[in-house]
Amino acid sequence: MAVTETPADAGAMRSTLETDGEARRALRKAAGRLLPFLGLLYFISFLDRVNVGFAALTMNADLGLTAVAYGAGTGIFFLGYFLFEVPSNLILARVGARRWISRIMVTWGLLTIASAFVTGPVSFWIVRFLLGVAEAGFFPGIILYLTYWFPAPMRGRIMGWFLVALPLSSAFGAPISTWLLDKPFLGLTGWQGMFVIEGIPAVLLGVVVWMILPDRPRDARWLDTQEAAAIERAVREEHRGGGRHELPWDAARSPQVWHLALIYFGIVTGLYGFAFWGPQMIKALAGASNQQTGALTMLPYLLAAAAIILWGRSSDARQERRWHLAIPMLVGAAGFASASLVPANAVLSLIAFTAAIMGVYAALPVFWTRPAAILAGTGAAAGIALVNAVGNLGGYFGPTAIGLLKDTGGYGAGLGFLAAVLLAGAVLALALPALPAGNKDV
Repeated sequence: MAVTETPADAGAMRSTLETDGEARRALRKAAGRLLPFLGLLYFISFLDRVNVGFAALTMNADLGLTAVAYGAGTGIFFLGYFLFEVPSNLILARVGARRWISRIMVTWGLLTIASAFVTGPVSFWIVRFLLGVAEAGFFPGIILYLTYWFPAPMRGRIMGWFLVALPLSSAFGAPISTWLLDKPFLGLTGWQGMFVIEGIPAVLLGVVVWMILPDRPRDARWLDTQEAAAIERAVREEHRGGGRHELPWDAARSPQVWHLALIYFGIVTGLYGFAFWGPQMIKALAGASNQQTGALTMLPYLLAAAAIILWGRSSDARQERRWHLAIPMLVGAAGFASASLVPANAVLSLIAFTAAIMGVYAALPVFWTRPAAILAGTGAAAGIALVNAVGNLGGYFGPTAIGLLKDTGGYGAGLGFLAAVLLAGAVLALALPALPAGNKDV
């Protein structure tokens, strides 16, 4: 049974970290070394996951994909992801992040390249499913990896700096991907060339991960012995009170883990519902070209990047998580609901989309402070993967629901669905119990 530590314990932990100058210096050094590189990996990962949304601007017509077939194909990625997420993260915990993240990146890069050669709905679904299998474990593996390096009181801003790669990937990937759509490549059509060109960096970076990523602080060549010990001491500090789920079956039986999975389902439904359909919505509303669509798509994601950083810092500064999670989810729900009510107005719809995306993304760094606060050991590997796997089923249901509803009620009905799911997730967020040490709720 999990034991919740008192606010006094949380304050003591923060005070220890604040007075340990050696640990603070070492943690800043680790953040400067790791976060830009891990952010680059996530940038490429997310681009390869959602670039199909831009490919769809021309690919769907070439392959004869209906809205339902396309929605099912984008969503089936998450079924493969769901099935292999927990085993993948348990393997990472056993063999180390360097080996397993490298394997993940090389295989997903190769499958992204293979996406260029699909010929119809069936081959599209097969490649998307295999891409989900290949990438399973990457994101929860990085979240687990960050718990080896950074203690709980600073994880809101650490998660924010890492997760900012996600909206930046969409922001900068949008104009790049849409530009490539209009540029044939080595005899391939634009969307085929886009998949090839954007899959190659993942393969190359997978090799770089194998060469340079340290598994733990003590393995980092750029830390001296005292710095590595200071980081591991700061991380160990949060485990002293015990009461965390330390075994895989503890995590699977924890009501809190399933509670978090349902909240994350709401966030992910909104995130991918828009990621896979947003470019088509914006193009239809604005009557824009492919490249104009890419430029318009940048705006919501650039503002979302700022929201991630600022909201994660705010949550850490106040050591408050529950309201910092629920409020942006409510903003996201309101944004999607508003967009569903003004489907024919391009300007108002873009404003509503921007509010929705800022809300969805701002919730992410705060959300990911929660699983690490109640999980430890192999329980963390299994529990984080379980939360991510179940939550990412929203990546199946969101796009699929929009595809089904588009053929009956247009985009407005699908946006209303996203709003309803986010609203339910916000209610669940407010029902979360108080957090253990270092994550005080007020």
